Amino acid sequence: MTTILKIDGQAISDAELLQTLKLTGQFQQLVEQFTSDRITVLAARKQGLRVSDEEIQERADQFRRVRGLHRASDTNKYLDARGIGLEEFQAFITDSLYREKMMERVCSDEAVRGFFKLNSPRFDSIEVSHIVVDSEGKAKEVVSVLRDDPDSFEEMAREHSIADTRERGGLIGKVLRGALRGEVEAKVFNAAAGEVLGPFASSDGTTFEVFRVNTKHPASLDDDTATEVRRQLRQDWLRARAQEHIVEAC
Repeated sequence: MTTILKIDGQAISDAELLQTLKLTGQFQQLVEQFTSDRITVLAARKQGLRVSDEEIQERADQFRRVRGLHRASDTNKYLDARGIGLEEFQAFITDSLYREKMMERVCSDEAVRGFFKLNSPRFDSIEVSHIVVDSEGKAKEVVSVLRDDPDSFEEMAREHSIADTRERGGLIGKVLRGALRGEVEAKVFNAAAGEVLGPFASSDGTTFEVFRVNTKHPASLDDDTATEVRRQLRQDWLRARAQEHIVEAC
């Protein structure tokens, strides 16, 4: 065991830190991130991507500037305090550049446009509002009132809803497919603008929800959608690459 810090003279070991990370669930997240990073670097090297000495130097200089390490001696002290050698530091910088280059290729503008063209319906969005109450009877009363007077939705939300959106007249805002529960999403996305839907019971049956579709937005490749497409491209690519390796927990 190695002591990593002391509190009032009491040594805290790396084994204790590892145990805490495992118990809090953070260890698995770190392992998954490390695995994804390593697989990405391996793929970049396999595909022949190159990182130049100039790029490594530029990224290392950026690393130092951000941390206020203006002299070589400052950098050496910083690395020594963490038990990291210069070769390890250079490998860290180099790998970070490989990962960026690989993701630039995976998530290129061309790839984003192609993915969106094939999957555009999943990026449809709607603006919705809701009212949440604690009994089915009350929910049905709300629906009955709204069908006679749909313009009273905001007022009904402020008066009856127990959700934290009540002060906004029940406004949830813009949502993409996948943001709502399956049976709710299917009906809400197929509804016309202005339509009131529900009530829908929560999974534990303790609350009931009424929705109104405010506006519908057919998919368009705006900045928000492009960001989500890149996230999905990266996720799909990593999942496929993981199948090419044998990853074993030790």
